[in-house]
Amino acid sequence: MKSIRLKTACAVLAGIAIGMSAALPAGAVTPKHGGILKFVVPAEPPSFDAHRETTFALIHPLRPFYSLLIRVNPDNPSSTTDFVCDVCEGPVPKPTDGGKTYTFKIRKDVKFHNGDHLFAQDVVATYQKIISPPAGVVSARKAYYVMVDSVTAPDHFTVVFKLKYPSGAFIPALAVPFNFLYQKSQLDQDMHWYEKNINGSGAFRFKDREAGAVIRGVRNPDYFVKGRPYLDGFDAIFAKKESLRVQAIRGDRAAIEFRGFPPKSRDDLVKALGKDITVETSDWNCVLLTTINHKRKPFDDVRVRRALTLAIDRWGGSQYLSKIAIVKTVGGIVFPGHALAANKKELQEIAGYWPDLKKSRAEARKLLKEAGVDLSKTYYFNNRAVDQPYKIVGTWLIDQWKQVGLKFEQHVFPTGPFYDVLRQKKEYDVSADFNCQSIVNPLVDVSKFLSDDRSGSQYGQWQDREVDALFDKMNQSADPKEQRKLMREMEKLTLDTHANGFITLWWNRIIPHRSYVKGWKISPSHYLNQSLDNVWLDK
Repeated sequence: MKSIRLKTACAVLAGIAIGMSAALPAGAVTPKHGGILKFVVPAEPPSFDAHRETTFALIHPLRPFYSLLIRVNPDNPSSTTDFVCDVCEGPVPKPTDGGKTYTFKIRKDVKFHNGDHLFAQDVVATYQKIISPPAGVVSARKAYYVMVDSVTAPDHFTVVFKLKYPSGAFIPALAVPFNFLYQKSQLDQDMHWYEKNINGSGAFRFKDREAGAVIRGVRNPDYFVKGRPYLDGFDAIFAKKESLRVQAIRGDRAAIEFRGFPPKSRDDLVKALGKDITVETSDWNCVLLTTINHKRKPFDDVRVRRALTLAIDRWGGSQYLSKIAIVKTVGGIVFPGHALAANKKELQEIAGYWPDLKKSRAEARKLLKEAGVDLSKTYYFNNRAVDQPYKIVGTWLIDQWKQVGLKFEQHVFPTGPFYDVLRQKKEYDVSADFNCQSIVNPLVDVSKFLSDDRSGSQYGQWQDREVDALFDKMNQSADPKEQRKLMREMEKLTLDTHANGFITLWWNRIIPHRSYVKGWKISPSHYLNQSLDNVWLDK
């Protein structure tokens, strides 16, 4: 990568000016070519390898550099079933062989940014890395593909997936936006190369990076979709403080933040900018978790873990926190409102969701006493240095635990060091964590709660073969009623009986952006629709 002198995000924001010009006539919808889209990102990615990461901090600045095999329809990103080909040809193929074989034809005009053609073998190498990573290579979503038996390339432009059993979860899993297509020859040389380097086939090429400040992309003249992208390029500007990001949009030094703002920031921007700001909202397939370190005493004791969740007032917290943070809905392990999600009655039968808060906290104190917990000790809570919602919810959690006598000290780190503590050092007692998914696909989304040798993204160091068995049985069932029954059993074990970890609140997505940003549509996920090939500026 090109080496550039380090600048602060503040300096970059201050130095960027976006000139305003007359808007298009009313009713005009023809996209305009040109311009640089400037957007703010609250955190930097821990690495550049999308197969190992789970954060928006990677997707927002890096997704425009890459292509996928298939993707959610960018014109209908709120759908959970509308998928279109990206580097494949025609419509997304239907399965053969009783639902167990999918054959994809690959376009012949796709090139990596280094000039090499993309072939079927590159697609196969990509998915083999995701599905069956070699020792020492992390794949955060390998559990999504438990139904896959093999991935092969019979020729340069054909990819065949063979499944162990028919599965409705397969196509949504295939379209996950973290499935960046990598070059086989590069992976053959070094499976870790993409952790620090970029070589995609997307609508934009990597221009440069100023560490801690900005990543820039420029239009890819060889992009396989003719006439796209509309933009000349983009600047992804890193700014940790919410106030700085709001000021950037208000001052027109940036046009949008794709993650989401809390209600107060939305209201301030609308009040200040009027018709020059557009607000889009959506339910959010993202939930803040608390991951409990099962290898640290006293949290290896299920009684202590149950006490942690029993202390939390989720119903009251939803009313209070939704006014100041991007969290809102009380739910279980499934995206609320989905057919497989628990209803309120079912939730209230789970520890930590009981309607009687006094009863819950009395039970928590009783369990702590039975377990002999030292209430004079201060425990370690690991959190991420992102205000919304991590620091706000983390502060609330610590106060909730204080109500039953547990004392925690909050240790807040930038994204990279936060993940290092969570994944590698594991020196925390309890950590903030999240399960933020792209496509709403509960049958695999809940793989976060599998045993650590199955999940790929579970960092609490637990193994629970009962939960694993329920997950497998649920994914091999074609009966929605049976799936729902098994999901409730998995949820009860995870959140209550075994108390492996627990849910705080589900998120609420609010995107205020400059009204001249066109072509982008909100989705239930801050991971979807971020290729930017269809975005244009009405200026």
